Amino acid sequence: MRYIAAVLFRLLKAYAKLALKIFCRKIIVNKPEWLTAQGPLLLASNHPNSFLDGIIITVLFEQYVYSLARGDAFRNHKHAKLLRWLHLLPVYRTSEGVENLEHNYKTFESCIDIFKQNGIVMIFSEGRCVNEWHLRPLKKGTARLATSTWLEDVDLTVLPVGLNYNSFRNFGKNVFINFGEPIKKEEVLAHNKDGKMFLTFNEALQNELGKVVFQIDPADKTELKRRVSVKIPLWEKFLLAVPAFFGFLVHIPLYFPVKALNGKYFDNDHFDSTLVGILVFTYPIYLLLLSLVVGICFSWLTALSLWFILPFCAWACVRLKPQIS
Repeated sequence: MRYIAAVLFRLLKAYAKLALKIFCRKIIVNKPEWLTAQGPLLLASNHPNSFLDGIIITVLFEQYVYSLARGDAFRNHKHAKLLRWLHLLPVYRTSEGVENLEHNYKTFESCIDIFKQNGIVMIFSEGRCVNEWHLRPLKKGTARLATSTWLEDVDLTVLPVGLNYNSFRNFGKNVFINFGEPIKKEEVLAHNKDGKMFLTFNEALQNELGKVVFQIDPADKTELKRRVSVKIPLWEKFLLAVPAFFGFLVHIPLYFPVKALNGKYFDNDHFDSTLVGILVFTYPIYLLLLSLVVGICFSWLTALSLWFILPFCAWACVRLKPQIS
């Protein structure tokens, strides 16, 4: 059973990786060698774009990545089982009930066990998601987990991760993943009190994240364009113009209703992630329905070709659409 679950997870990861190639215009990694890193490794990241942050990192890393997620998502037993299968572990905030905070100790114990097996864990050090080009003050959770692991003589590497997007509402992403320098445990463990260790750790992490997280005033469109746009060659614009236009037209019946429905229920900092999530699971259904119509009206060979042509046209559309809202 465990083998089947592992195979299913790998298939889901492969599909998500393919989907990201369509949904993201460009993913730029400053130090791609970290994507093949082995644990024990703690990825300490900012949190600008809800669960899309974790999905992108999970897909890009070769080794399994366990992510800490908001605890209230685990209230339903069936949901909790699914989330754990997806390598998510619950972490509770005060806003989710003070009585639940004690469950964080169990989660941290699970993380330390993962580290002892040379695993990778991702934690969002700001504590909550906010769509902005700005680094917020860090919570103590990352410091507590890192120092607890170090004190158990686990040779843990704590790697700062800066996640940056060109937009939080426009479909088609430029994603900039910047890895900082690992936090030096010797400087943190030089202190013998938790409070001082946590303070030293957070100061070091805040400093490193400050170097890799974009700090941009959203009203400054010139700076925003300079930092988060990618150049599309003129020859590529010329070659992709027709398939991009066709891709726009043929996907209107799917994209705009999904976007409107998503905006109705998730008009908040989760808008981007939920939109991508819904499209990931509805797009194959949409392709299947179109294929059935084309197969019945024309030929099944033409219907089969749509599974290659339409994703390509969708990718072309994403490549050429405006990058700044």
